[in-house]
Amino acid sequence: MRLAMRPGYPGRIHPTIPARAPVESQSTTNSNSVNFGMPLTPRERIAYQAIIDRPPLKLPDGIRMPVWLIVNVEHWDARRPMPRTVLPPPMGTPLLPDIPNWSWHEYGMRVGFWRIYESLKSRRIVPTLATNGSVCEVYPRVVQAAHEAGWELMGHGWLQGPMHNLEDQRLSVRRTIEALSRISGKAPVGWESPGLTETADTADILAEEGIRYVADWVLDDLPCELKTTAGPLVTLPYTVEINDVAIMAVAQHSSAELLERGMRQFDRLYAESAVSPRIMSISVHPYLSGVPHRIGYLEQLLDYIASHAGAVFWSGERILDWYVSARTGAQA
Repeated sequence: MRLAMRPGYPGRIHPTIPARAPVESQSTTNSNSVNFGMPLTPRERIAYQAIIDRPPLKLPDGIRMPVWLIVNVEHWDARRPMPRTVLPPPMGTPLLPDIPNWSWHEYGMRVGFWRIYESLKSRRIVPTLATNGSVCEVYPRVVQAAHEAGWELMGHGWLQGPMHNLEDQRLSVRRTIEALSRISGKAPVGWESPGLTETADTADILAEEGIRYVADWVLDDLPCELKTTAGPLVTLPYTVEINDVAIMAVAQHSSAELLERGMRQFDRLYAESAVSPRIMSISVHPYLSGVPHRIGYLEQLLDYIASHAGAVFWSGERILDWYVSARTGAQA
């Protein structure tokens, strides 16, 4: 299958994408469905289960609580409305190109990412990089540096924008998987949709295309499983609470809120982990946490966590492997 220029991303002609193994009811549109031709509702995909009713999962000796750090890097196309803005449009009328808001994000890719990169490198913390597939073409220096530092690469859509607006979700997922595979030499196992957006079919498409875990379902402190047309898809405890977009860009809190809230979040989960494991996640974006007046708060939070016995920083893939193994052991 050869692709012409992608709508919304002109000027690029994508190379031939090798066909994947066929799956039942597979198509190149959003028609994947179950339940007699109808997609599952969120409640049908994941049944309610109180965390106190689950058997405790065992962590490796010496580990009390994994912490999952996610660094989100995105491609904002200046020819389209920005995914997020810091300045309102003049006279209330949106204008394109939106230079100030595009540049706000671009600072994160040119400067902010490298502050975060050095902060993590100096602390020997290996995070997950959630990245748009098109970042591999527009900002290859960023993705290559992350890969060489051992960071996990997680799919984050092809171009930053809602999954609902795509003409062909499966094609976007495949393009992203292929782009990250070319950098790392292996297909990513994790996925975070742009803005955590999913249609009724997204989970099925992700599972059918080989994704093993997803970060969109922010509903638990432990991994859970979603029903899909290709078997279970694991959800990892991603966050909108310890997330610089939600804290600073949306709620307009001060820069210190990430540290204050992050410490309180860690303290409670760490205490609960004495009885049953919990997972804490931290989500940061270079154009927010990578600026000079915020990076210090992130560094203080990371140092605070690292000062506690048994607190470790794990990638999403490592959390997934632990969960699958521990759950199998708990059921034995």
